[in-house]
Amino acid sequence: GENQRYQLESANEENRYWIPEMQLFLGVWQGQRENRPGYWLRWWDEAGNLLLWRTERIEQERQRAERLVAQLRAAGIEPEE
Repeated sequence: GENQRYQLESANEENRYWIPEMQLFLGVWQGQRENRPGYWLRWWDEAGNLLLWRTERIEQERQRAERLVAQLRAAGIEPEE
């Protein structure tokens, strides 16, 4: 209704703000995005896990695949490219 007032939420100890409608925390993250260092608005889940950007997920998958290939080669298996 019209009487609803915006409630200013206080940040938690990590300086993140809980957004109940999304069940996520919003906060500022310092790091690099697309080779540009700076401060970025990021989302964290309820457990405090940073939600990854698509490019970060792709990089994580690439690194995991490389580790798997290295493990296979160490076991004497030559994976198909």
